Amino acid sequence: MIRFHEHTKHETDVENVTDLLSGYCVMLYNDEYNTFDHVIDCLVKYCDHSPEQAEQCSLIVHYKGKCAVKHGSSSELKGICDALCRQDLSAVLEKT
Repeated sequence: MIRFHEHTKHETDVENVTDLLSGYCVMLYNDEYNTFDHVIDCLVKYCDHSPEQAEQCSLIVHYKGKCAVKHGSSSELKGICDALCRQDLSAVLEKT
């Protein structure tokens, strides 16, 4: 009988910390032309944010000028960053 490994809460927490320590982030910058709704929709679609998380990030971008919207390795973030840029968002991949 083959048993599938189930993630425990501790393993999930360790994976989340590992993602943060991978060294890269997608940094989203403020601009003068994208609406909050467009930014939120893109963050939900491409960054797998909840609507609430996407709204919070959009407010941070608006008031602070930028926000790290996704952390991980450069290889997993490149596609996300490219997708955001194709939607006319000002996103760059940055080393943290």
